[in-house]
Amino acid sequence: MLFLIGGFLLLIIIGFPIVFSLAITSFLYLQVYSIPLSTIAQRMVVGINNYALLAVPFFILAGNLMNNGGVTRRLFRFASAMVGFIPGGLGHANVVASMIFAGMSGAAIADAGGLGTIEIRAMKDEGFDANFSAAVTAASSTIGPIIPPSIPLVIYASIASVSVGRLFLAGAVPGLLMGVALMTMIYVISKQRKYPVHAKFSIKEAALSFADGFLPLLTPAIILGGILFGMFSPTEAAIIASFYALILGMFVYKEIKLKDLAAIILETVKTTSMVIFIISAASIYGWLLGREQVPQGVARLLFAISENPHVIMLIVIAFLMVIGCFLETTAALILLTPILVPPMMMLGIDPVHFGLVMVLTLMIGLITPPVGVVLYIISSVAKVSFEDVTRATAPFLIPLLLVLILVAFVPDLVMFLPTWLMG
Repeated sequence: MLFLIGGFLLLIIIGFPIVFSLAITSFLYLQVYSIPLSTIAQRMVVGINNYALLAVPFFILAGNLMNNGGVTRRLFRFASAMVGFIPGGLGHANVVASMIFAGMSGAAIADAGGLGTIEIRAMKDEGFDANFSAAVTAASSTIGPIIPPSIPLVIYASIASVSVGRLFLAGAVPGLLMGVALMTMIYVISKQRKYPVHAKFSIKEAALSFADGFLPLLTPAIILGGILFGMFSPTEAAIIASFYALILGMFVYKEIKLKDLAAIILETVKTTSMVIFIISAASIYGWLLGREQVPQGVARLLFAISENPHVIMLIVIAFLMVIGCFLETTAALILLTPILVPPMMMLGIDPVHFGLVMVLTLMIGLITPPVGVVLYIISSVAKVSFEDVTRATAPFLIPLLLVLILVAFVPDLVMFLPTWLMG
């Protein structure tokens, strides 16, 4: 166990990418303990041989198509018309647009890189300072993987062997709470700093923007409605979302040309390859952790501290917060899900509930240094230093942490919809 964990941490400290740290540590372990190297190929195939994982490339493709097909711009216009009159104006529109886009792409990076470009430019033109614009965009992007659909929840479901549909429904209420909490913080800061209000509410503009964005706004209803009524699986929903985004971009809005498809598909393939490579490498490492009985050791350690589920939950959240500062979300999910889920189930905590807690905690990690992926993306998009984005984003950790505590200790917020709608 020490060899596996120590070797991995050493390679990370030296500066190896996570995926290579996982692979090299696993390879050396196999060599030291004379385990056949064919195990590598076997475990890599087993790790990605999961029907639910087919949803990942298609949700990534859907996000790329929407970002290139004019969908994100129309969503932001609609959000601005609906909430731009509240003090903080486009800051609120930023959050609402992210909540809507979350129901389409399921990825924080797609939100930050695509919708974020439009949001930050609009906020800066309206008179918001660059740091605040970047901070709001970074914080709101964390909603993407919580409101269904969600790529991280698909990955968690495939490892923990739980229903993707139940996880998707479980994320709806926490995602809405995150949006409300962030908008409350934006309101408070905007009143203090006297940030501009976008415009008075106009029924005409609301109607026009709704008409212009009606078809994109249907996407979350199509995805969730189809899953809920048994018309298609979450994996098939990802394919339908991609096809729908393609129709909108090429034939309705005509902003995607045939020549653009190659670049969009190539970008999707690149992103998917990285995710799948991490999953396959982590599956070997995870199998070796299981061979070393690390999950059982973690359970014994936790139960030695306390057998109170609330105390254990706090400890696990604190641990995940630290992990989220250093590990990319996908890698963290793949490594830690098989370790943490068994002891949490022994405490009587539903794996669907714990999945939401785990993903939400790791999403907060996306906006915390030193490996806050979203912070680096927003820094590049907003042309603001990483340090400035980090400082400006810090106040928004407060509402997100409050929602995390609510989600962790009031399970009904998570389990209400899946229990009501799916039994």
